Amino acid sequence: MTPPSPRPTIYDVAREAGVSKSLVSLVLNDSPLVAEAKRDAVRDAIRKLGYRRSQAASSLASNRTRTIGLVIDDFRNPWFVELLNGLRTMVGPHGFHVAVREHFTLGGTTMNAVDGFRDTQVDALVVAAEPGREFEDLGIPTVLEGTRCNTIEGADLISSDQVQGVNLLMEHLRCLGHERIGHVTGTGGSAGIRRRAYSDFMESAGLEPLLGGFTNPTNEEGGYLGTAELLREHPGLTAVFTANDTMALGARAALRETGYEVPGDVSLIGFDNSQLARSRFLDLTTVDNHAFDVGVACAEALLRRIADPGASPERVTIPTSLVIRTSSAVPGRTESGEAHRGHTVP
Repeated sequence: MTPPSPRPTIYDVAREAGVSKSLVSLVLNDSPLVAEAKRDAVRDAIRKLGYRRSQAASSLASNRTRTIGLVIDDFRNPWFVELLNGLRTMVGPHGFHVAVREHFTLGGTTMNAVDGFRDTQVDALVVAAEPGREFEDLGIPTVLEGTRCNTIEGADLISSDQVQGVNLLMEHLRCLGHERIGHVTGTGGSAGIRRRAYSDFMESAGLEPLLGGFTNPTNEEGGYLGTAELLREHPGLTAVFTANDTMALGARAALRETGYEVPGDVSLIGFDNSQLARSRFLDLTTVDNHAFDVGVACAEALLRRIADPGASPERVTIPTSLVIRTSSAVPGRTESGEAHRGHTVP
């Protein structure tokens, strides 16, 4: 078996082009100081040899890894996919790639994404998780995404308008005629602000807030347990609003096991407009918090801070919208509501 040919180096390119290694470096960095004839010779040599620049070597030379770190708290939440897409779409053309790590606590032990990113020396960080003390004094441009219980000093703050989103969905349910509206909440800053917005709306409408699941995680299991709790403590519900779409999946299972049909007996509402909400199984009325746009805004903030490290942090809020699907209807038995499928209310 013939051994593979060695990978061409920058010295091979210089030798082929008849120039110095430093001149090849100038061409690779698009320096305007190189004569056009020399530039063409280097480029011809690169094509002939199949030379590819070493990212590791470039990082050592420039003291940059061209990497943006994204910290999330649950790989199972599909909402992060759109956030990642928005972030990657913006930073990719600038020569950055995105690395993702999960930050969570399991059995009392914190799986610390920050330490891993520090070890790999990322150039900037997007934190889409609840920050703790380990996020202090990072020393690199940082964006905190979402509404969290804690903040990161000096970080840009990018979030969707959570209160606006809750008000949109609650107004939708009230216009349909719902009054016994339960809310399945959970731990974390985003769940907290959605819970407060729900309670404020119910109280301003003269209705009793019906809550369940305060200590549960905001995942499918938390949605199942919180809905089961709501149904036990508040019989006669006509609508259930879960803190996110993943929780709505668990809520749907709890409703089905209890003999409730959606939307015939109980309307079901989520939050995020993730892939789950768009599935034919849930076909979920939900709030679109425009995760792609949030990712774009996070990228813009980081690129601005990378270019100007002394720039002051900014706060950006992305408007939300309501997407009406077949999981919500007037209280009681109704027609399928197929005519409303996928309709978006700004």
